[in-house]
Amino acid sequence: MASRPRKKRSFPSPRIAVVYSRYNHSITESLVLAAVETCAERTGYTPAVFEAPGSYELTALCMAAARTGRFDGIVALGCIIKGETSHDQHIAQAVAHGLTNVTLLTDVPVAFGVLTTNNAKQARERAGLGKDPSSNKGHEAMSALLDTIVSTRIIHHPELAAEIAAEGGLAPRPDKAAGGGKRR
Repeated sequence: MASRPRKKRSFPSPRIAVVYSRYNHSITESLVLAAVETCAERTGYTPAVFEAPGSYELTALCMAAARTGRFDGIVALGCIIKGETSHDQHIAQAVAHGLTNVTLLTDVPVAFGVLTTNNAKQARERAGLGKDPSSNKGHEAMSALLDTIVSTRIIHHPELAAEIAAEGGLAPRPDKAAGGGKRR
């Protein structure tokens, strides 16, 4: 008995961009590595990666990436650590609102992977650099983005919901790369 040819998947794997802040580099580097690894594990390709000077600039770079039309989703990664003033609160609030606006204005989902911690020890823990390496928020942000893309596909194509869910909605792309981003 001959086996049936496998049905072509209805949706290619999403094209993902990771935009990260180089400020607090030892923390954000760990977040980026976990996000890239998670994307590769779930989709079969490596996302494009772009560097921002700081967390405040994430909004502008995420908007630029979203407006290109090249990406189906974006993960924003950064680390804001509380200081002696309320500066951290103002930055965190502006970034959170800005990234939400990117999603609402472009229909490209942006996952919030910006750590907002009271101290460097908390930041290291949330970046998987402490006692529990599995607690990396870069992994969580990428997973949330990929799950959001699958759910969005189901919302937009309810007639294909069972098929999308069965294949995980994340078939590997033939080219295995989103392209366009360089890691510095």
